[in-house]
Amino acid sequence: MSTIPEILRENVRRWPDRAAIISTRHGRDRRITFVELERASGSFAARLRASGIGKGASVLVFVPMSVELYVALLGIFRIGAIATFLDPSSGRAHINSCCELLPPAALVGVWPLRLLRHFVPALARVRHVFGPPHCMGHSAEVSASCSPDDPALVTFTSGSTGRPKAAVRSHAFLVAQHVALESSIALEPGEVDLTTLPIFVLANLASGITSVLPSGKISNPGFVKPGPISRQIQRLQTTRTGGSPAFYQLLAERPGTLSKFRKIYTGGAPVFPRLLQQLQKCAPEADVVAVYGSTEAEPIAHISFREIEPADLDAMCNGRGLLSGTPIPQIELRIIADQWGKPVESSDPLPPEEIGEIIVTGDHVLKGYLHGQGDEETKIKMGDKVWHRTGDAGYLDGRGRLWLMGRCSAKVLDRHGLLYPFAVECVAMTIDSIRRAAFVTLAGRRLLIVEGSTRLTSDKIAELRQKISWARLDEIRPVARIPVDARHNSKVNYPALNKMLQ
Repeated sequence: MSTIPEILRENVRRWPDRAAIISTRHGRDRRITFVELERASGSFAARLRASGIGKGASVLVFVPMSVELYVALLGIFRIGAIATFLDPSSGRAHINSCCELLPPAALVGVWPLRLLRHFVPALARVRHVFGPPHCMGHSAEVSASCSPDDPALVTFTSGSTGRPKAAVRSHAFLVAQHVALESSIALEPGEVDLTTLPIFVLANLASGITSVLPSGKISNPGFVKPGPISRQIQRLQTTRTGGSPAFYQLLAERPGTLSKFRKIYTGGAPVFPRLLQQLQKCAPEADVVAVYGSTEAEPIAHISFREIEPADLDAMCNGRGLLSGTPIPQIELRIIADQWGKPVESSDPLPPEEIGEIIVTGDHVLKGYLHGQGDEETKIKMGDKVWHRTGDAGYLDGRGRLWLMGRCSAKVLDRHGLLYPFAVECVAMTIDSIRRAAFVTLAGRRLLIVEGSTRLTSDKIAELRQKISWARLDEIRPVARIPVDARHNSKVNYPALNKMLQ
């Protein structure tokens, strides 16, 4: 099967009345079954087609994570159009730049975001505007003949130059990603999944899994109110969940919330052993797994907490980086000399234990960006394969397991030598009163910035300084809050942190 809609049609035949997605509004649960989702997406596809939207047209989607989002997304896929996503909070200049790269033929959005058309010239030029589609629809056999290589989904990100890059995912890419996720995070039909990541809902739908959308503004996973989500978990008897470390940090602080889960997958940001241990304690019967991936390649590797040995913990506590497990079978991974920020002169693999730049290739690894913008800095062609430069530093140990050292661009090279951020941050994150840590340099001085979950006493600082004496730090500086990324609320935003310190 070459497209997600084709897989879903088969699932409708197998499980027509199984809940596909459950969302909660104002304390009330809303369920849409597989057959209802098929009808609703078909009805929306018919509306698009009647407005002249057809195969290859870009449809800009401004709908938050909801049942309506997936009705719209599947309707767009069914007519062979391209579902396009950008962050509307990035500002007018960013929106205009994105629309110049890929002019939208239509806009589907919630009312507040549709108002942006009055202020953003590129949006004002969009002829066809739709509100979120209805979740109940009539049967409509609307589809287009799509080849696996046809584009299905485009997401915009900011490149290192500040210009937006458009990541184009074909129908074949989405199916390959589903296959990779199905095996790597053990997707089994009939499970009930509390999912916070939009792409995972597509994988769940293709696997016959019920997706429960968390109650709250999940676009800020580190700041949701855990109470309503805890009640959802108990009421809907969810069996598995996937999300960012910040999200689970919140849930773990609420006793009993995670205790019935059988599978917990967390990623999108560094997952340090202390969080995995805390989650395992909260859910003793669960398989607690850290997943490593990126926007362009999800997933890459994973490791269960039960697979981490005492020697691995000792290594992480002594500057050897963050263990992320064995690369999944669907991906090829190579460590090359760290040349980030420059053209690749050598793509020869480094020997085990030697730190370098992580590159990957595979069917679910993005081969390029729209119009090639961003390819030069992140893609390497070797024979008939295109490799993606993740921008992450790491190494493979003698058992073929991947260890992460942090972003290549965040490494420090000074009079004391070369030092990568995770070497230091892993050690800091063993201190239970430290919520977050970031290793940086400022005016030639090595600084470890720490954010406490409670007040950091002088004894705790002294304990940390002793543990990390080999890093030759000039200062350990406590701050009220370390800036993090907007999407997962978990990754250190190093440029914002440096600006704050200066």
